[in-house]
Amino acid sequence: MPRRTDFLIIGSGIAGLRAAADLARSGDVLVLTKANPSESNTDYAQGGIAAAVGPGDTPGQHADDTIAAGDGLCDPEAVRVLVEDGVRYVHELIEWGARFDRDDSGALALGREGAHGRRRVLHSADATGRELGRALWERVAEQSRVRIEQNARAVGLIIEGGRCIGARFITNEVVDEVHAGAVLLATGGAGQVFRETTNPTIATGDGVMLAWFAGARVADLEFVQFHPTALDVEGQPRFLLSEALRGEGAQLLNAGGERFMTRYEPAGELASRDLVARAIVREQARTGGQVYLSMQHLDPAWVKARFPTITAVCATAGLDLATDRIPVGPAAHYVMGGVQTDLLGRTTVPGLYAAGEVACTGVHGANRLASNSLLEGLVFGARAAESMLEPVRTRPLERLEPLEPLEQRRTRLPEEADVRGLMWNSVGLWREEALLQTAIEALDEWYAALGDDRSRIAALVTVGRLMARAALRREESRGCHARADFPARDDVKFRIHLGDSIH
Repeated sequence: MPRRTDFLIIGSGIAGLRAAADLARSGDVLVLTKANPSESNTDYAQGGIAAAVGPGDTPGQHADDTIAAGDGLCDPEAVRVLVEDGVRYVHELIEWGARFDRDDSGALALGREGAHGRRRVLHSADATGRELGRALWERVAEQSRVRIEQNARAVGLIIEGGRCIGARFITNEVVDEVHAGAVLLATGGAGQVFRETTNPTIATGDGVMLAWFAGARVADLEFVQFHPTALDVEGQPRFLLSEALRGEGAQLLNAGGERFMTRYEPAGELASRDLVARAIVREQARTGGQVYLSMQHLDPAWVKARFPTITAVCATAGLDLATDRIPVGPAAHYVMGGVQTDLLGRTTVPGLYAAGEVACTGVHGANRLASNSLLEGLVFGARAAESMLEPVRTRPLERLEPLEPLEQRRTRLPEEADVRGLMWNSVGLWREEALLQTAIEALDEWYAALGDDRSRIAALVTVGRLMARAALRREESRGCHARADFPARDDVKFRIHLGDSIH
């Protein structure tokens, strides 16, 4: 017999926890978490959470910066919801015990990051995501109706009569099944699809895969943000070196020790992430050398106090953040696209909801503004919970025309390194038709061989294939999607959201 609960949440990051905090007041909540509850992209978020809470700042100004970063593809209503509701929910987090850094007067110490017009980033040193996760876990732990199932990997959504009624999952190699009145995907991102990524090992795009095979529409998966400054030391993980470093004055230097960003972008180090990432690659090609992040001109004691986590990680690589030049390079960081939802978290499958990085509301457009990710999870996690309390719709949102399923062929499944290397080399920072076609041919073969496999490799293949197909269809360059063969933005044909559906 399947287990039963009122609400099922798959994922334990900020979106899932924020939803659980509200849902527990109305019913039993089961949270499935793939690993340890703290092992999520939320926990890895360093820089902070953006909100217009400072003197002279307004949600309207925050919206303007968000829309500018989105390069013409943000949904204005989604952005309005994000920036207006975000102020309220950030203050609520503070009331719940979230500890943000403050200045000597006791006021919130607000940071500035790339493409923000002013200081509006609340932070807890350089481990903001961990602090928000702590505050939310403590809030959820107070709720007796919330149960946490650790090391539980969802492998399928249960669809009955066109409605999602639960999920199948594996714990300790045992398959289990749970039925629920409403199911929320809060599984985070998919950076592990690429060889080089700042994401933890669990970020394999499971939620997109689950939704896809359940018949939900996905959108905007061509828009993958490559963070410009990941630690680039052989033998070391590609650890994220937060945008807050550049917000506080860190400089990008070429192999000759020269600042180079203004050669490519007037805003220099504070340009948006896609522009900085591509400038780094161009400078590496121009000089044939490494690019570095430097804080050598700043007070060493202040640098180490402001960025203790990054200081410690650099030390493990034999580097001193305050006095050494730190080798950096781009790495896959955040996916703007995902499971398409409305502004209440509803997908195109009744009974199925999504929030956080796994979802696509259109709020980020073609490129996410720094520190809007934690805010998105907070705001839309709360909104999804509100929607999950309502009766399930009997009619889904509009779907795309069905695609012909691929004929299943007997092909060996690839090694993980094969998929991740192919995606990095062919669907990475720079894209062009020949490389994308080659990638799609391989991914199609692997996808056709999956059958009922819903393992880690199945997620990488499924999500990678969706990304590559979307990147081929978008014959322009916009935001973080850069086509070498179509370098211009084309608002006539492509100021639209491209989606995919198998139903």
